[in-house]
Amino acid sequence: MQVAYTTAEIAAFIGAQRIAGSTRQPVRDIAALSSARPGDLSFLGNAKYRSQVADSAATALLLPLDYTGEPKPDQVFLFVDNPSVALAKVCARIEQALWPKPLPGIHPSAVVVPTAKVDATAHIGPLCVVEDGAQIGPGSVLQASVFVGREARIGEGCWLMPGVVLGAGCSLANRVRLQPGVVVGSDGFGYEFVKGRHEKIPQIGVVEIGDDVEIGANSTLDRARFSRTVVGEGTKIDNLVQIAHNVVIGKHCILCAQAGVSGSTTLGDYVILGGQAGLGGHITLGKGSKVGGGAGLASSIPAGAYVNGTPAIPYMLERRIAVLQQRLPDLFKRVEALEKKAE
Repeated sequence: MQVAYTTAEIAAFIGAQRIAGSTRQPVRDIAALSSARPGDLSFLGNAKYRSQVADSAATALLLPLDYTGEPKPDQVFLFVDNPSVALAKVCARIEQALWPKPLPGIHPSAVVVPTAKVDATAHIGPLCVVEDGAQIGPGSVLQASVFVGREARIGEGCWLMPGVVLGAGCSLANRVRLQPGVVVGSDGFGYEFVKGRHEKIPQIGVVEIGDDVEIGANSTLDRARFSRTVVGEGTKIDNLVQIAHNVVIGKHCILCAQAGVSGSTTLGDYVILGGQAGLGGHITLGKGSKVGGGAGLASSIPAGAYVNGTPAIPYMLERRIAVLQQRLPDLFKRVEALEKKAE
């Protein structure tokens, strides 16, 4: 990294509640406790690594308020409520320094139809295409090779990375962040089997994405067959996630990598899907429910439920069954022995 901060600067922008030790060494990088060297910043984000703090060579360490050790010479401890959140603040400052926001304007190689409305403070990068009637809000950034379809709308402060597609009529609210290759508004997977052929059903709905949503690289969100596919405020979607037509996702959900949600399924607020979880269509997941990684869910679950396995069942029951499965070979041997004895 090409940055350098004094420990006093870091303490100021993370809001450190207490400082121990001193150093004149600037912080130039971030590293794990065990691999940090002088000039690095590290943190204690997980209690199981607590023993590594005393041996860490980091110049500055972000530590929880209840940590009782003392820094070595030329080392500084910065005490905060949550070291992981404090580190995120540091990373945000570094991100701003390494990749400053592009200046407003439209690159000469971009194609922007005259009927499109692009705010004067927005940035339209190289090879972007903005079609008829589209709207780009204040401070939004289209990096490169971004396609914005007819009548699509992008709110304030959005960031669309290279290769993003926003289909016709689809909309992003404010501060939405789309990683490279995200497709919003591809056709829903809709066909009817008619006289021996799969006939396509037109997909004429849209996708609406709320404030502060982030979507990972190469994830796809299908437009609705009719009406809307919806992603609620604050939801975070990992890489390679598939959201089918007419899905409704609530606020502040987490969908991990390679999860798939079939058509017309509804996720309540604060739902979590583990990696590779698969949901059947036309079901509802209650508020705050969780689906474990790799699980397959074909029926609705209530608020607060935690399920795992395929077919998905309550998490603790699935764990008990998994333990019992490992004992099956021995149980079969015992049954065979009993059968011989009975004979």
